[in-house]
Amino acid sequence: MASTLSAEDLLRSATQGFDHLFANDIDAAQKVFESEDAPFHLLGLGVVAFLQAALGMETGLMDEATRCLTASEAGAKKQARAAKSLPSIHRFDAGMEWEVMHADAVVLLGLTHALSESYRGYLQCVYELNSAHSKFNKLFKTVYPNGLQSYATPATTPLPSRRGSDRSLRSSAIQSKPTTASKSGFFSRWFAPPASVAAPGTITNPPSGPVEELVLSGTAFGYGLFNLVLSLLPAKIRNVVGFFGFNHDRMLALQALAVSAARNDIHSVFAGLVLMTYHGVVLLLSGYQADEAHIIKQYKAIVSRVDGRYPDGSLWILNKAKIQRMTYDTEGAIETLRDGLKPERKKSFPQADTLLTFELAWTLLSHRRYEETAKQFLDITKLNSWSHATYYFIAAGCYVSLRDYNRAQKLLDKIPDQLDKRKLSGRDMPTETFIKKKLAFYKRKQARLGGDENRFVEAIRISPAEEIAIFWNTHARIESSIAIAHIQEWSSLTPAITDIESKYLATSVAKTENDDLDTVDELAIRSLLLGIVHRTLAEYTAARAFLLDALKRAPDVEISSWVGGVSAFELAVLDLKEAEVKGTNMKPEEAMTMWEGVLAGASEKLDQAYAMSTKQMDLSSRLDSRIVMLRDEIFDKRGLLGLPA
Repeated sequence: MASTLSAEDLLRSATQGFDHLFANDIDAAQKVFESEDAPFHLLGLGVVAFLQAALGMETGLMDEATRCLTASEAGAKKQARAAKSLPSIHRFDAGMEWEVMHADAVVLLGLTHALSESYRGYLQCVYELNSAHSKFNKLFKTVYPNGLQSYATPATTPLPSRRGSDRSLRSSAIQSKPTTASKSGFFSRWFAPPASVAAPGTITNPPSGPVEELVLSGTAFGYGLFNLVLSLLPAKIRNVVGFFGFNHDRMLALQALAVSAARNDIHSVFAGLVLMTYHGVVLLLSGYQADEAHIIKQYKAIVSRVDGRYPDGSLWILNKAKIQRMTYDTEGAIETLRDGLKPERKKSFPQADTLLTFELAWTLLSHRRYEETAKQFLDITKLNSWSHATYYFIAAGCYVSLRDYNRAQKLLDKIPDQLDKRKLSGRDMPTETFIKKKLAFYKRKQARLGGDENRFVEAIRISPAEEIAIFWNTHARIESSIAIAHIQEWSSLTPAITDIESKYLATSVAKTENDDLDTVDELAIRSLLLGIVHRTLAEYTAARAFLLDALKRAPDVEISSWVGGVSAFELAVLDLKEAEVKGTNMKPEEAMTMWEGVLAGASEKLDQAYAMSTKQMDLSSRLDSRIVMLRDEIFDKRGLLGLPA
């Protein structure tokens, strides 16, 4: 039965549901969304399913998200058509609120496909977004005809490096003349240049009611998210996107999201969540940031704003902990996460709470707290069905580090049964393909050494947990004492390291009948790990020597095809980090000359890494994404220095 409530009342009702959702009360949220059959509420159900799917990586939930979002898309489209024949209830074109809702559903559908981290999923995402491309541009140009410079963002002093490009903003303003305004009518005054009337939605020309707030916040959110997704797609997929005529401006996307995040509509919370996720991922995975202080400032401002509104929400607790971890307060992050997981907290959003456990596990691993790490990863197997094989593999690696080989072997023995239980889009998941190769590798080594193949754990010398942690960049933001402990452990393995000097290497290495590391794969991975942790210690000469050694060995590896691309990427990060240190002691003109060479060299190394990142390489899409992020940081650094792109 159709609701008799007005659009504004329906929006207020749905907003209550979103308030429950972000306060961790998912049951109350679903009750609100199920109370009406309006597109606002249908979108709410779709968002719940999408977040459950995105946070829990549950195949069944992805299907439910697709179903709900498809229904909300159809409902919004129907309402938009119907509204066009009626008088507008706000100062925008009639039905524009439904256009925003329709765009929300389309972009979330696309993101649902992208959750697989597979090239097929990315392509499905692209096809969904293709249908929304013109819609996002039209909405943005209509609602923000003069660009975004007049609008507030959560952090009060944005730097020029983080604005959208001037060319994009100017072109948006030039091409954004609303078609419904006449020279002397009300709309022409409302959309007039800032010199005569303040831009819509600013302090001196605020929105009139929640529907206008939705249009302003939702348009900025949708446009920003759409362009940010395009900018972060792996280069191979972006090449396909080019055939559709897509263009993206990452800086303008981030600014649009920041403008949305500063508003009061529920889109502001989503925009904040997207920005938190983006800033967190960049800080974790890009390896180098052109302006880390600014990213952290923006990140903190957004988290503080949303946390003040929903202090019990797991997503905001998670991001507070991430900021602590990224600013080297590991103990503080652990305490925040443990507080968020206390039994007395209300928990009706299990997928969000699972993320706290997942983050705690990685944070503990970064601190070499292996017993606790193993427990957390094993606990996750009780919380969701995403790749139990991966969780067992990491936990087994922790027990290898503890030299508890019996528990490690028991977990490794459980993995084969898990590998066929969980497939994404009918194919092996990227991490599980990697694990399958590693298990076969360990078994072959154990047989070669003449050992019991049922005890192949005895052949493992480098912890599987520390090896897979390379892909999560876990070793980049660790304390010096932890980095030194890693170096002592890995350099004590035979054969001894004799051709690279470092004051942190083990001083005496006991001889063994058989070398601990007797394959090119193992030697290359040891060098890669040692290069990363030496860089963390700012021991750049030794770091470069180890990374170059890993890169040199890469062509001869048996199964570790990823080592070459990752080594080239880490060398690019090394060059940039070392340049930051060197530049502080140089005259400006000397520093500028140095930076020109370093930025060019880092870009060349990323070209090399990209060339090595083929579809046959394990976890290639993850490396591709890291390359995209680091290229963006290099672009930003050029902008800060005033160098041409």
